[in-house]
Amino acid sequence: MTQRPFNLFNQDLFHEASYVHGEWVQATSGKTFVITDPGSGIVWATCPDNAAEDGSLGGLLAKLNESKAQLGASSNAERRVLTIKQPIGVTVALVPWNFPIAMIMRKASAAFAAGCSMIVKPSPETPLSCLALADLATRAGFPAGTFNVLTTSLENTPGLSEALCTHPLVAKVTFTGSTRVGKIVAGLCAQGLKKCTLELGGNCPVIVFDDADIDQAIDQIMTLKWRNAGQACITANRVYVQAGVYEKFAAAFSGKTSKFKTGHGADPANNFGAVTTLVGLQKAESQVKNALENGAKLRTGSGKPLVLSSSGESSQFMEPVVLTGMTQDMQMAKEETFGPVCGLFKFKTEEQVVKWANDTSLGLASYVFTKNSDRLWRLFEDLEAGMIGLNTGNGSAAESPFGGIKQSGYGKESGKDVAVAEYLVEKTGTLTVM
Repeated sequence: MTQRPFNLFNQDLFHEASYVHGEWVQATSGKTFVITDPGSGIVWATCPDNAAEDGSLGGLLAKLNESKAQLGASSNAERRVLTIKQPIGVTVALVPWNFPIAMIMRKASAAFAAGCSMIVKPSPETPLSCLALADLATRAGFPAGTFNVLTTSLENTPGLSEALCTHPLVAKVTFTGSTRVGKIVAGLCAQGLKKCTLELGGNCPVIVFDDADIDQAIDQIMTLKWRNAGQACITANRVYVQAGVYEKFAAAFSGKTSKFKTGHGADPANNFGAVTTLVGLQKAESQVKNALENGAKLRTGSGKPLVLSSSGESSQFMEPVVLTGMTQDMQMAKEETFGPVCGLFKFKTEEQVVKWANDTSLGLASYVFTKNSDRLWRLFEDLEAGMIGLNTGNGSAAESPFGGIKQSGYGKESGKDVAVAEYLVEKTGTLTVM
C-alpha cells in the first residue's frame, strides 16, 4: 500500500470490505476499486466493487418489527376506528460524497427509529467513513442485518443502484444527489411504486437588502458559502446584494475570503481544502471563465486550478473566487455551482430580486438578510424553496424538516415526526362493537 498522505487516529475503524448482515465481505467477482486523496492524487485504499448480483446477498434484506398505534373516535357509536403505523420494510440509501457521515445519519436514524433496516450504497469517493460507521453501529449493539453497506465503483454504480431500487423486497429508497440522477432513481422506484425521498440540486439564492446588518450577513454567508470548499447542496449559489450596500459588501466579503489558506486538509495550517472531483474543479473553472468573458470582474482568487502537491495536476485545489458584476444571463446564474466560486449580483428592488431568485427550476433553499420584519415574512412566502433562512445562513437542524420543492425533489428528512413518517406505513382497522 502506498504511503498514506495523512495519519488515521483509529486504525480499527479502517475497513476495505462491504458490511453485510454483520460480516465484512468482498464482491462476488473479487474486484475492487481505488480510493484517491483529492489533495495529493495518492491512491490510499481499495473497496469491493460490488455489481448488481451482489445486491441480493442472503441475509441482506432484514427488518425489525415495531409498530405504533393510535385510537380515533368514530362517527358511528357502534364502530371503533384504529390506525397503526408499521415499518415500511427494507430501505436503501444512496448517498453522496460531500457529507458522507451526516447524510447517512440523517437517513438511517429515521429508518431505525421507525423499525426498518437499511442498505447504504456510499459514493465511490467516500466509502471508508461509511464502513467505519457500520463498525461503530455494531459495537453499539445494532443487530446484524440492520445496517448494511455495499461499496462499488463509479462504473458499477448505475447497475448496483438499479438492482437495489427495483429489488422486490426493497420498500423505500432515499437519494441525495443531482436532479438528473434523481429523476433516474424516481423512475426506477416508480416501476414498483416504491416510496422515494429525493434531496436534489440547489442553485440557492442569497438576498442581502440595504437595511441588513452587513457584518452579520457576511459572517453568515462566509460559513454558508465556503464550508467544504463550496461543495454543499444548500450553499450560497447566487448572492444578490442591493445597490446601496453592494460595494461595501463586495469589499468586505472579498477581503475576508482572501484570507483563507488553501491546501491539504491534513495540514492544520490550511483551512480551505480540495475540490473532491475533477469534474467539479472543471465546472468551477468553466463558470469563472464564462463570467469573465461576459463582463464580470475578479475580486479575489484566479479561477484556475492551484497545483500544490508533488503529484502535480492530480491535486484538485482552487483558491476561493469572488466575482462582481454578475448578470442573470451568465452560466453561474443558470446552473448549480458546486465548488469554490461565488458571484455577487446587484439588484434594485424587492420585486426584481424575488423574480431573479425564483428564476430557476430548482427550489432547495433560499436566504434573506434584512431588518424589515414585514419583508422577511413576505419573502418567506414568496421565495420558491423548501427551506428559507431568515437572517441566518444555517437553514437546517435536526428538529426541522429538510427538503426542497420544484426539481430539488420531494419528501423530507429530519424534523420532529416528519422524518420517521417517511419510513412508516399506516393501516386502518374498523371494529364493530355490539
